[in-house]
Formats: sequence, structure tokens, C-alpha cells
Amino acid sequence: MNILSIQSWVASGHVGNAAALFPLQRLGAEVTAIHTVQFSNHPGHGAFAGQVFPPADTAALVAGLDAHGALGACDGVLSGYIGAASVGGVILDAVARVRARNAAALWCCDPVMGDHGQLYVGPGIPAFFAGEAVAAADILTPNQFELDRLTGLPSGSLGEAKQAAAALRGRMRDGGPRLVLVSSLRTADTPATHIDMLLAGDAGTFRIRTQLLPARFSGAGDLLAALFLFHVLALRDAGPAALRAARSVAGVLWHTWREGAAELLIVAAQAELVAPSRPAEIEIC
Repeated sequence: MNILSIQSWVASGHVGNAAALFPLQRLGAEVTAIHTVQFSNHPGHGAFAGQVFPPADTAALVAGLDAHGALGACDGVLSGYIGAASVGGVILDAVARVRARNAAALWCCDPVMGDHGQLYVGPGIPAFFAGEAVAAADILTPNQFELDRLTGLPSGSLGEAKQAAAALRGRMRDGGPRLVLVSSLRTADTPATHIDMLLAGDAGTFRIRTQLLPARFSGAGDLLAALFLFHVLALRDAGPAALRAARSVAGVLWHTWREGAAELLIVAAQAELVAPSRPAEIEIC
């Protein structure tokens, strides 16, 4: 399996490509990584150094990979935090180039915009995700806040979340699986001790429930998107793919929380990537 991953990079910690690259490789995927930004650490921690790479630099890397013949081997494209709205067009071009050489390739777009009621991306990025990205994507992995932003619909109840996910699917690319996996979902039906995910696809809508830990860790959504794309490509069945990804993320989070670490302990908890140990419940809803 070959995956092209275009997203952010941090020198310290595990977000963006730093949360996706090793897990995908640990599972056996060949990963071609392009970094849209390079920061010393996650900006959410406060002070940081680094830069957002100019779109022309990212475009040159995509063109170079294409000339090298590397894009023809891609089974999937993964994208996440982009840093600037102008990078969106470069990602769309990369996806188009991959699909021109492999019509079966899937694009998993993690529409990173914010969380917990806070938008933390620059001007134009929400509009890009809600418009061009949704229309071209095969898989979307928004959190609950991003689902609300993308659709303009509420998701406070399970029924509302299902309607929002269905509305999002209706705007996605024809011919693809049109999978929506909503993370960090808390509705009126969610117990205080747990957290939900919602998977919407042609096979129906499913709720996945895992234990809620008393901590928050950057990069969990990036890890989830990478694992979900991998398992969809490997299993060709979205339900088991989502459950496997959810259990692995739950395992990494549990290990990180148990050790009292501030950053995801993806390397130390790598056994969770190949043999998840934490429980999760999935049911059609």
C-alpha cells in the first residue's frame, strides 16, 4: 500500500505528518510525505518557531513526484492541516494527478479547522474545506466542531448529528465511497464517561463508543484519519476499518494518559497500532 500524505510537520510532538507517518509505516504502508508547514512544536502549546511553506514549494514537490513516477503507485492521499488557503489548490492538483494514474485511489481529507468551539486556522481555509475539498473528497474525518462548521447544522443530538453527516455526504464526490467519520462527538445520548464517533456511509450510520479520558491530547484526530484511511484501503469495509482505527487511537490515548505525558506516545504505544487492546462498541443507529 502506498499513501501520499500532505499536511503539517512538527519537530517535537505528534501532530500532522508527525502523527501519521510512523503509524502508517508501522502498519506496513509506504508513505510519501509532503509537509505544508514546519514548526518546532504544536502552536497550541504557546511559543513556537517555524514557517508555513509557500504553495509554490509544495506544488513543486508534487510535480517532482509526478515526474519521478511516484504518484502512479499511490493508493490513497491523506491531507490535514494546510496552514494557508492557497495550499488547498495544490492538494486538489495532487489528488487529480493521483486519480489520473489510479482511478481507484481514495482521498481522505481531514478538514482541520478547530475544536472545542474555537476556530484556529487562517482566512479562506474554512471556505476551501466546505467547498472544493468536500466536493472532491472520498473520505472526510471532521470532529464535531468541524462538522457543524462544514454543514451549518447542529449536532447536539444523535439524530441531528446523523442529519449533518448525511448532508455532508450529499456534497461529496460521486463515484467514491463518500465516507464521513465524525470524531470527538458528544450528544445528549453520550454518557459522561465516554466519547463517540459517528460513521456514515452507504452501509448505514454507525456509532462507535470508547472511554473518555480526563485529558486532551493534540494529534488524536490526525492519527485517527491516517489509521482510518489505511484500514479502509486494507479491509474495503468502512465499519471494521473505523472500529479498528478507534480502538488503536483509544489505546494510544490511554497509554499516554497513564504515563502522564503531554504528547501522544505513539512510538511507545506502537503495539496498539497493530493489535489494539482497548474496547470499543459499534452499533448501527
